[in-house]
Amino acid sequence: MAPLTIDFFHDVVCCWCFNISSRMRSLVEEFRLDIRHRTFVLQDSPAEMAARWGTPEQAREAILGHWAACRQASDRPERVDIEAMRTAPFDYPHGMTAALGCKAAERLGGQAAHWDMFDRLQKAHLTEARNVADPATVLDAACELGFEAAAFADLFDDPATARAVQADRRHASAHQVRSIPTLIIRETGTRLVNGPRDALAAQLRAVRRLVT
Repeated sequence: MAPLTIDFFHDVVCCWCFNISSRMRSLVEEFRLDIRHRTFVLQDSPAEMAARWGTPEQAREAILGHWAACRQASDRPERVDIEAMRTAPFDYPHGMTAALGCKAAERLGGQAAHWDMFDRLQKAHLTEARNVADPATVLDAACELGFEAAAFADLFDDPATARAVQADRRHASAHQVRSIPTLIIRETGTRLVNGPRDALAAQLRAVRRLVT
């Protein structure tokens, strides 16, 4: 059975991406999935956060409203700590710093490393209420995952890593990706509909029937 290649567009600060990531991990072996990770930064700076959400206080309250809906739909609701983020001593973070961390990990260890970094930073964000817009948080996550600190830091700061994030943004635009999580099966152009694991599995079975 040939693998199905799926472009997975996501942002570390997206709670819905947290739900879908663990579900896709559980389906990789069963359906022979080759997940290709694409950063999709919703807001890339404090200025973009302000333009989208208003004041930091308004941003936090609006986004945590999304967290509440996401938590209700999550397979692991205990890992979405709304109250910890509500009282965190920093403004709600943008996603660019974390995206650079994911791309630096990818450059060091390929797609598997990108996914591991993405999941670790989502845990830092959603469960531990840490500031993923702080490069120190990203470096801590990299060291936890076993990356050598200096090598990771060099790639994190390398302009080529920022260009890789922008290349993902262009790829998203070319495929008319406007929201996340988005998962596109390359072999058929099918977009998976976000939902519970069983619903995702049913969609993948349908695609398998088309390509075999």
